Amino acid sequence: MSDILIKILVCFLAGAGAGIGTGFAGMSAAAIIGPMLITFLGVPAYDAVGIGLISDVLASLVSAYTYKKSGNLDVKNSLPLLASVLVVTTVGSFVASLLPEQAMSGTMQIALIIIGLRFLLKPVNKTREQLEAGSQKSRLVKAIIGGVFVGFICGFVGAGGGMMLLLVLTTFLGYPMHLAVGTSVFIMAFTALTGGISHFIIGGLPDILCLVLCVVFTLIWARIAAKIANKSNAKTLNRVVGIVMIATSIVILAVNYL
Repeated sequence: MSDILIKILVCFLAGAGAGIGTGFAGMSAAAIIGPMLITFLGVPAYDAVGIGLISDVLASLVSAYTYKKSGNLDVKNSLPLLASVLVVTTVGSFVASLLPEQAMSGTMQIALIIIGLRFLLKPVNKTREQLEAGSQKSRLVKAIIGGVFVGFICGFVGAGGGMMLLLVLTTFLGYPMHLAVGTSVFIMAFTALTGGISHFIIGGLPDILCLVLCVVFTLIWARIAAKIANKSNAKTLNRVVGIVMIATSIVILAVNYL
């Protein structure tokens, strides 16, 4: 098989996995695209993370639009979280450029398995009424603190920002599951754009063909997954989110270490 066909196949599989993860679970596309490009195509880790982040932009936007049409997007109350994530994402991206590539590969997988088990064993069953009954001031403080944490992770490894956002939204801010996923992908569109641009400014442009293929394939699959997710009930979505996180992390760990 020619090098071009291998590149197309790897990017298709990476984009499919990333799109499904984004549309169903609000995952960062780089969580899947990065390790696959590094392992199967030999793309430098820093470039692979940048490609994953840029692939995340359109995929997250189309997913957010799909969730919005179903009433599962909270733009207004997510702005403080978005602002703090954006600021710290750039810091994380810069720190990542100073470290060896090994420090950026597979660092989030164990954490994602733990978070996935959380959604399987203790599903999110909060309601909008419970969310609106909480203190606005307390929610603001938690949003800023959570945003700093998520932003650094997103910029540093490019993999796990979406999952950490989902954890912050459901566990600390009390969002119901569908609303949390929709809001998470909305925020990820902007954080991924910031992180991706930072990567390219600092490290230069990556392989353009890989970039275009990953963006297109991720976008297509994210749209399909988001439409299905919005038709699912909260219990089913919790299970799917947990399974997607765990399965993705196990596959990536197996590819990297077995």
